[in-house]
Amino acid sequence: MLDSTPILVGAGQFTDRETSPELAHSPMGLAAEAAKAALADTGIKHKLAAEIDTLAVVRIFQDSYKKPRVTTSFGRAENPPRAVARKIGADPTNAIYSNVGGNTPQKLINEMAERISCGDVSVVLLTGSEAIRTAQLALRNNVELIWQEEDAGSLEDRGIGEDLASAHEIAHGLIAPIHAYPLFENAIRKDRGRSVEEHLLAMGELFAPFTEVAANNPLSFYGTQRSAMELANVTPENRFICFPYPKFMNSRDAVNQGAAVVMTSVGKARQLGIDPSKWIFLHGCSEANEKLLISERVNLHSSPAIAENSQQAFEMAGKTLEDIDLIDIYSCFPSAVEVACDALGLSCSDPRGLTLTGGLPFFGGPGNNYSMHAIATAMPLLRADPQQYALITANGGRLSKHATGIYSASPLRGEWERESNAKIQARINAMPSPEFIEAPNGAAKIETYTVCFDKTNPVRGIVIGRLLETDQRFIANTACDALTLGQMLQDDFLACTGSVVSRGGMNTFTAA
Repeated sequence: MLDSTPILVGAGQFTDRETSPELAHSPMGLAAEAAKAALADTGIKHKLAAEIDTLAVVRIFQDSYKKPRVTTSFGRAENPPRAVARKIGADPTNAIYSNVGGNTPQKLINEMAERISCGDVSVVLLTGSEAIRTAQLALRNNVELIWQEEDAGSLEDRGIGEDLASAHEIAHGLIAPIHAYPLFENAIRKDRGRSVEEHLLAMGELFAPFTEVAANNPLSFYGTQRSAMELANVTPENRFICFPYPKFMNSRDAVNQGAAVVMTSVGKARQLGIDPSKWIFLHGCSEANEKLLISERVNLHSSPAIAENSQQAFEMAGKTLEDIDLIDIYSCFPSAVEVACDALGLSCSDPRGLTLTGGLPFFGGPGNNYSMHAIATAMPLLRADPQQYALITANGGRLSKHATGIYSASPLRGEWERESNAKIQARINAMPSPEFIEAPNGAAKIETYTVCFDKTNPVRGIVIGRLLETDQRFIANTACDALTLGQMLQDDFLACTGSVVSRGGMNTFTAA
């Protein structure tokens, strides 16, 4: 293999379930603990920190909103990568704070592999974390935290990235992932011809094996094994968040978790004395975005971007799905898994399993950094059996941005080279979508819908529909009275026709 071949040589994770807020780590403290574990995993911890020339931190939720900085009483790290560098004794030339998105860990690995292969960077540390559980406990118990960190030095702050929702979508309540993924889920249910009860059980059957993996993973934050019926049954403990998702089927980000990986080249690893048994090769990788706005999607039950970018990754690796031994599908909600499985041609009951960690609702969903945990979990498994291959899929936004990695300890043959994704992105962008209308009026049918809840009651209905006369797509709300929202939950609203009226930029759908 060539000296320029990029490799992963260290992986580390850190989960803190018990420490009181007064003593617990800040977000960058958790990221640094994971980074220390990754450095130790290389076998040359004490001399490697000084060799790091590039340190990238995955953006935390606190900094992931349109207004770049959310004010808190705790403070923050003003230069996150430099804060981590200080804690581990590093002084990198390049300090990067990433964009928003659960695709980011894999996207960074793809980028850094390419930069390593062309000699632009030499030793790279990628890390990320969330300390949301500590923050919640501190606020609940009036504990003052001091998370302000001022670190001098350069910073490449990449900002929050692409706009994933329009003002019109946001005005109708399509704001956060918890509002968007239920819309995909009901579209999937419609496509598969299932009743609400049938689909709830199918989602439970999908996620029950995830809970088993999480229960056996010592790094899980929510490691309780549950049956399909326990996941599907709506109870006071497992209340609806947004229909059709009970609480247990939602990504849970109230965690204290960090994960990190170390990357370098084969030549540099040899120079540093990193044992080849530590080396993991990125055999295939790719990225692609959907049409970013939900209102512009080709449809609401599939993912052309997952299909396209995963195929490119398989072609780069010279492998097919049948060659894969270990799989981690990004699992923030059931629809994310179902759509990915369809795009990959993978059964939702594949005997290889669909998660290595236990998934975001059960292992934990540490913000944008979950997939770093999946990769860090895969690495020791691949080292233990160098003939095995792992597939990692990563998903950002609202099924918006996707990245794929195919890994193995089996050495890469020939030159590492990735193909541009420009052609596949162009194909996705050119796919026909329903025409979208912001001010619809007239007879209409339902494409998909959800009902959003507060702590106890339904409070808002969101509908994506089509005008019967023109087939134009629109977004609307329903009346918010208890009777209407109750009917949306009790009847199969997917079968409804009715009418939509637009007034003052806001649309209201009324069932016939």
